[in-house]
Amino acid sequence: MAEFIRIYNDNPNEKEIAKVVEILREGGLVIYPTDTVYGLGCDITNTKALEKIARFKGIKLEKANFSFVCADLSNLSDYVKQIDSSTFKILKKALPGPYTFILPGSNNLPKDFKKKKTVGIRIPDNNIARIIVERLGNPIVSTSIYDEDDLIEYTTDPELIFEKWQNRVDAVIDGGYGDNVASTVIDLSGDEPVVVREGKGSVDIF
Repeated sequence: MAEFIRIYNDNPNEKEIAKVVEILREGGLVIYPTDTVYGLGCDITNTKALEKIARFKGIKLEKANFSFVCADLSNLSDYVKQIDSSTFKILKKALPGPYTFILPGSNNLPKDFKKKKTVGIRIPDNNIARIIVERLGNPIVSTSIYDEDDLIEYTTDPELIFEKWQNRVDAVIDGGYGDNVASTVIDLSGDEPVVVREGKGSVDIF
């Protein structure tokens, strides 16, 4: 059964963060808060954990389009081909924030993502998520937690999330109520920005 770990966004407890990082390092799956909906994440370098997330979503790992959740823009070149200054300006303006940006993948991608031509990069405006990634030392691969309910697409209450998924993940972080609107997805891999999905982030800034 999963651990239920309470962490406050405005003052994350280092001991609890360390506990989550340890679970991720050991190949565990963690449900965690972002600036949009709750996400399901694992360590980008752990193949077994990545396969578990793919099974969780009912898809093959090589077909999965997961987001890479980063702490900031400093390690972008590890995962993304060199980008021009106008693209970088867009990223700098929007992040951290409720956006996922599709960018051309670099040759340095972790082995499980080598064949990917593009990757989705996410830097949420949420201290808990960013500090976990920072302490882990590399991105977490992430996907949204959907609800089977036709009326509510995303569960916002961490206790209900825990109740539902406790037997399929290793930890659920209670970071307060989540949002029920997903991130806005913008494709920056071509010549012009393309809005793939309009979500919480305003598209007017583009």
